[in-house]
Parts: sequence; C-alpha cells; structure tokens
Amino acid sequence: MIEKAKIKDVRAIYELLQEYGKKGDLLARPLSELYDHLRDFSVFLDGQERVLGCCALQFCWKDLAEIRSLAVHPEHIKQTIGEKLVNAALAEAGTFSIKKVFTLTYRPDFFKKYGFLPIDRSQLPLKIWAGCFTCVKFPGCDETAMIKEL
Repeated sequence: MIEKAKIKDVRAIYELLQEYGKKGDLLARPLSELYDHLRDFSVFLDGQERVLGCCALQFCWKDLAEIRSLAVHPEHIKQTIGEKLVNAALAEAGTFSIKKVFTLTYRPDFFKKYGFLPIDRSQLPLKIWAGCFTCVKFPGCDETAMIKEL
C-alpha cells in the first residue's frame, strides 16, 4: 500500500536511504532534511505498517518536479515496489499540473522504462542546483540527469 509518509515513518526512510547511500547507489539525506521534506515523501507499507520503500516528489518550479530518494528494502526488490512508487509520484505530479519530471540517478535503465530520457544537467533550471552545492559529490557529480514530459 502506498501512502503519504508520516512522522512515524521518518526513521525507517532514513535507515533505508542510509543503507543505499553506503553502497553508493543513491545520495543519503540527513535526518533533519527528511523531517524538513517529509511532505514530499510517499512510502510503500506492508500489511504490518513497515516501510518497504520510499520515494519523494519535490516541486522545483511551476511546471517542474524531481523524483528523488527512491529506495526499496533489499529483501523486496523484485516485488515491483519501485515501479509502484514511481507511478504514484508521476500520478501525483499530474494532479498538480506538472509538465516535466526529472531525476538524477545511478539507475538510468530503470527510469528509461517509464519514458525518462537522458539530458545534460545544464538543461535544468539553476534553481535545482541549490541542493547540489551542499552535496559531497559537488562538483564531480556522477549521476545521470533524466527527464520525462507528462
């Protein structure tokens, strides 16, 4: 089941993102930032209210949003949870009349399945770079920028 994240989900989201961050599969986020951006997150819960996956949709501009922090518990990778979270994020973007959704990812093949196309990150508005300046990988970012028009 997918629902908007609640305060009680923050610790599980944090641990999930930390696990993938340590492997270099995504950029982990500090706990304080998760509380700051909790409203951006959706979670996939099992029948016992455990967080098995998470995904954030962050609005960047009047017609642009970013999918970020997509992670699925390693024991549940092959259960289409990631796909369901991406589809939910895209549907949510549509309800806000967002025209384009982008992502910065280490898994471009995954996002290609949903119609995302690789782009040069310089095509994205300067506004999205604010988070980049505090990233540990700046200025040597090795993520692939991708975008999808809705």
